Amino acid sequence: QEIACSFEGHPDNTTKAHLQVLHQLGFKRLSLGIQDFDSKVQLMINRFQTPEQVAHITKEARELGYDSINFDLIYGLPGQTLKGLKQTILEVINMWPERIAFYSYAHVPWLKPGQRHYSEKDIPQGNEKFALYQVGRDLLLNAGYQEIGMDHFALKKDSLFKASESHQLHRNFMGYTDQHTKILIGLGVSSISDCETAFAQNSKTLEGYLANINNYTFSVEKGHLLTDKDLYIRQHISNLMCKGFTYFNTEIPTLIIERLKPLMTDNLVEITGREVSITEIGKSFLRNVCMAFDEHLWERQPQTNLFSNAV
Repeated sequence: QEIACSFEGHPDNTTKAHLQVLHQLGFKRLSLGIQDFDSKVQLMINRFQTPEQVAHITKEARELGYDSINFDLIYGLPGQTLKGLKQTILEVINMWPERIAFYSYAHVPWLKPGQRHYSEKDIPQGNEKFALYQVGRDLLLNAGYQEIGMDHFALKKDSLFKASESHQLHRNFMGYTDQHTKILIGLGVSSISDCETAFAQNSKTLEGYLANINNYTFSVEKGHLLTDKDLYIRQHISNLMCKGFTYFNTEIPTLIIERLKPLMTDNLVEITGREVSITEIGKSFLRNVCMAFDEHLWERQPQTNLFSNAV
């Protein structure tokens, strides 16, 4: 089987020489973290790159033979506006990457010190944030991109779309992939490994990681052995995220039906016999539908309205 190798570059420091060497080593896919082209937003998040820089590296990669290029975009960034995001999306469409990941911004300044330069008042919330998502999604769909599961879009020629159409799509810690493996090996600081029945995460600090490695020990900081219940839940959530539906071999648990009722009322999800399926409208709320199946989430937050945050 052919090996699929990809890497994440940066328009500001990834050179043609980098692209050439990696392509010779077997890398055929390139990902670029764009986020937003609006200069005001870039100033707030301390990330600077112009459409011209991105277009240049994209052109070079294609000329060298890279067959799939992905752009990461984010909605809900501090200072982001409908006008600015629309312009970013239009710039991206002109470059025609095979894949686009359109992620929701997460404000976690206690984990990412760089986010302390601004506060929550600078960040779009609620309906304002959802409007950003809808504008971006509509522009991508109208341009010919196909919605893939959650947060992802792809052209019909891309392997991710083909995997989705044939129900071979898979999702892991890194996002969606067209290849399914039971073993995921994480290398380096904070990386996560998955052997299907267990998770393990390496030390989150460079100092801790190197200390263990230099002592010839594994640098695993924490892990989790999946129970039969965990595997059952994961399979249904994976089906929803990758196929848009899931089927129960027995009757659907009453508790899950009760949790889904508000979403059924809003026509976001349908239940037919033993099958739960996402509606066209519900695709924008896929994450919320999956929450109904996550027992660990409900155990931690039994009194919380888990559907209050749409995106």
